[in-house]
Amino acid sequence: MEPVRITRGSSPIILGIPHTGTFIPEDILANLNETGRAIADTDWHIDRLYADLLDNVTLVEATYSRYVIDANRDPEGVSLYPGQNTTTLCPLTDFDGRPIYLEGREPATAEIEARRKEFHAPYHSALRQEIERVKAIHGIAVLYDCHSIRSKIPYLFEGELPIFNVGTNLGATCDVVFENLASTAIQSNAEFPSVMNGRFKGGWTTRHYGRPEHAEHAIQMEIAQRAYMTESPPWSWSEDRATKIRPILKSLLQNMERAALKLAAENEK
Repeated sequence: MEPVRITRGSSPIILGIPHTGTFIPEDILANLNETGRAIADTDWHIDRLYADLLDNVTLVEATYSRYVIDANRDPEGVSLYPGQNTTTLCPLTDFDGRPIYLEGREPATAEIEARRKEFHAPYHSALRQEIERVKAIHGIAVLYDCHSIRSKIPYLFEGELPIFNVGTNLGATCDVVFENLASTAIQSNAEFPSVMNGRFKGGWTTRHYGRPEHAEHAIQMEIAQRAYMTESPPWSWSEDRATKIRPILKSLLQNMERAALKLAAENEK
C-alpha cells in the first residue's frame, strides 16, 4: 500500500489528513499487543466528515496507522507540549498511556528511523509539493489540518474536550483573517462548545508549514468525536450528528477559500 493518497484540486485550500489511516505492515502488526491491534486512537471517519465540503480541494491523506509512525510529530522526536503527557513520533502507548507492544517487542531506534523514511517522509514530501503547486497557481496556500479525538482522555487532558478545537500556535501559523474566520465559525452555534488554542494549539504539521510571511498558512481543527460518531468500538459513524456539524465546516472552508483568494489579490497590488 502506498503511504500517501493525493487528490489534486485547484483550490488554494489543502486538506491534510494524517491520522485516518489504518494500514499496519504485517511485521509491525506481529509485535503489537491486543491494545495496539485495536488502533483505538485512529481519527475515525474524518475523511468522510470532510468529503465534498469544498469543490476542487486538494487532499493529502496518510494511509497508515499512527501506530506505525505519527505523521503529525516532529521527525526529530521533539515534544510538542513539553511537560505534558503526549504521544511520540513512534508511539509505544495509546492515548490512555497503555503499552501497545508485546513485552520486549518495542521498535529500536534503527527501526523507528526506517519507518520515518518509509512512511512519515513521503507524507510530508507530498504536503510540501502540494503547497508549492497550489501556491504557484494562486500565490497563496492554506493547509487545513484535519483531526479528531475522543472527548475524554484523562491521560492527555482534564474533563471533556470542546467539540471544536482550533490551533494556530497562538496565531503564529496563519494570517489573522483565517484565525478570525475559524473563531467565528466555531462560535456560531452554542450547541457545540469550542476553543481557540486550548489544549491543542496545532501539531507539528501546522507549526512546520505555517509561514504566513511566505503566503503559506496553516491551521489545525481537532474535533471531539462525539460530534459525529460513537466513541467506543465499533467506532460507528452517526449521520444524525455529522449532519449538524458538516454545514459549519463547509461554511468555514468556503469562507477560508474566499479569504485566501482575496488576500492573494491584495498582495499582488
